[in-house]
Amino acid sequence: AIREYDAKLLLAYWLQRAPAPNPNFTPSPASTLKFPVPRVAQILWDAATDSITPDTLLPSWVATTKLVAKPDQLIKRRGKAGLLALNKDWQDAKKWIKDRAGKPQRVESITGTLSSFIVEPFLPHPSDAEYYICVTSARHADTLLFTTSGGVDVGDVDAKALKLDIPVLGPFPSRADLQNTLLRDVPAHKKEVLTDFLVRLYSVYVDLHFAYLEINPLVVLDDGSIHYLDMAAKLDQTAESICGPKWAVARDLTVYDTGPASTTAGSKVNADRGPPMAWPAPFGRDLTKEEAYIQKLDASTGASLKLTVLNPTGRVWTMVAGGGASVVYSDAIAAAGFAHELANYGEYSGAPSEGQTFEYAKTILDLLTRPPPRPDGKILIIGGGIANFTNVAATFKGIIRALTSYKTQLIAHKAKIYVRRGGPNWQEGLKAMRLLGESLGVPIHVFGPDTHITEIVPLALGLKSTSSTTAPISIPATAPGSPKILPATPEPGASDVGAIHADGERTQPNDVVVRFDRIDARGSRPAYRPFDEDTRSFVYGLQPRAIQGMLDFDYSCKRARPSVAAMIYPFGGHHIQKFYWGTRETLLPVYTSLEEAVKKHPDVDVVVNFASSRSVYSSTMECLGYESIKAIALIAEGVPERQAREILWKAQEKGVLIIGPATVGGIKPGCFRIGNSGGMMDNIIASKLYRPGSVGYVSKSGGMSNELNNILSLVTNGTYE
Repeated sequence: AIREYDAKLLLAYWLQRAPAPNPNFTPSPASTLKFPVPRVAQILWDAATDSITPDTLLPSWVATTKLVAKPDQLIKRRGKAGLLALNKDWQDAKKWIKDRAGKPQRVESITGTLSSFIVEPFLPHPSDAEYYICVTSARHADTLLFTTSGGVDVGDVDAKALKLDIPVLGPFPSRADLQNTLLRDVPAHKKEVLTDFLVRLYSVYVDLHFAYLEINPLVVLDDGSIHYLDMAAKLDQTAESICGPKWAVARDLTVYDTGPASTTAGSKVNADRGPPMAWPAPFGRDLTKEEAYIQKLDASTGASLKLTVLNPTGRVWTMVAGGGASVVYSDAIAAAGFAHELANYGEYSGAPSEGQTFEYAKTILDLLTRPPPRPDGKILIIGGGIANFTNVAATFKGIIRALTSYKTQLIAHKAKIYVRRGGPNWQEGLKAMRLLGESLGVPIHVFGPDTHITEIVPLALGLKSTSSTTAPISIPATAPGSPKILPATPEPGASDVGAIHADGERTQPNDVVVRFDRIDARGSRPAYRPFDEDTRSFVYGLQPRAIQGMLDFDYSCKRARPSVAAMIYPFGGHHIQKFYWGTRETLLPVYTSLEEAVKKHPDVDVVVNFASSRSVYSSTMECLGYESIKAIALIAEGVPERQAREILWKAQEKGVLIIGPATVGGIKPGCFRIGNSGGMMDNIIASKLYRPGSVGYVSKSGGMSNELNNILSLVTNGTYE
């Protein structure tokens, strides 16, 4: 969500400039619409000086106009909460703001500090000039809601508003459709003006990647002028790489010195003009200094670092790897009756560097040791699931550095540390933690992936474990469908050395490269079985580590051929890359275009797309242009919502399965592995993913999927898909 002040500036600047998303939505050139004048001022409270924005920094009209003043902190129903000053001159409005700035304010069940206010001209108007308009997005369509009874008592909008759906990639309504559907109760002399406004409003909504936009009331006067009095808006923050310059230029107040009407709709926008968009915290959730620091650290890295302080004096602190695991640990602590002692919530994931992990751990340890020591001591849970690709040993190095630097404080607070982790290099990481426990002077209890993910919670809290004392026994595989074992190219013997083949190549003494030249005719698979032991794929992007992991999985499953046929990398030339196939080597081609790859490998029907969030849309749309492609996995995080919806609906039209965006992949034991899913080979072997079981599942967390694989291998005959 963004502030009302910023939302009004975005509309003020872009209402005239945003391109129409469809010819049907082109504004009428003969429109009598008068664009709103951008008269809005922001008043901020400075905690350091206990003062508000000085008069010298405010626009001149503030001192000469009757004003409306209100807080601008994502608060709903401000009028009913008494947080609205109407028809005030600047001195009265300033006094009203000063009386509330920096003071705690209770709104319904939430208490927060008022620090941001907005003032704008007071507009006398008849009540029948008030309307309500909202644009919102869902998976299937954007929806416009409109009613002629706007204002404070708008009531149940869903029940009374007229609605118009604009389907994703579907036909656009005409101006007549818009008038007949939404504006049928609007007086005739206002219909054209409102039609033009709604057309332009939706154009801005699409072009600037809004996720939600509500105006209540929208005032339409008889002279054709439009005024939006109250506004609530959300932007898709993942679209900042696309819209960042557009958002910023609208926040540059110098563009309004002569009014937007004096600049042409086609005027150029400087990419570096204006401050970047601000993303305020929800009312009542003002960021602490530590939370703001972690948020800044998170914004500067491709990894994920999150921290929310729940109870600064709490006894139980967590430092959890993985978003899914962070929820699981918090739930386990709450279920044990210690929710009131849970001090923080957060996670680190996405393979942060040692330095980033050190800063994250240091921040949590500083918070843990800041209050006075408690007689019952403090508990720190360093937990996590079985990682897919995060190097456990590397991240633990940062945590160990932080623990060492807070040795004295941890001893003073009688801290106890419980560690549970799995994933790449987990043995090395846990060994380092055990060695640290011998020298730190603080008890450190270390557990690996053989211990259930939440088993350390009752241990840490001093509770009786609820798990069974009998070790679970793995049930042998009974599910059919293991891939056929076909011989690959045999390793050349001594008698073959020097032989010349039909293609002119000569067998060399050191020739240990495995070739898979035979191309089987691909049989059709039902839609509910997208992968089998013959599935072949393209990997979009240079991802040698992920590809080697897929080939190692293939070899362990005794597949006849590798599941990766080729790589596609548009930014380099054609070449060949070597990979291991067991103890020998095999070669995979790298193409610069998908078109060439499809021609050379007609048996491929899956694409694993590692393109970044900036280019995944175009590369995926290109993949959807080939009928042979039946499944696409989109690994990238941070794909703008509008682009993701268009990909999903285009794929549905083509009958293509989309996995993602923002996915670690998927795995069908004994058959096919997408990217890094399943983790390292030791986890794949331990979880028996080299052969099919009988249990299928869908997980929203990569780390938790590995936990499920591990659990299923112990208490069932394993994972099927």
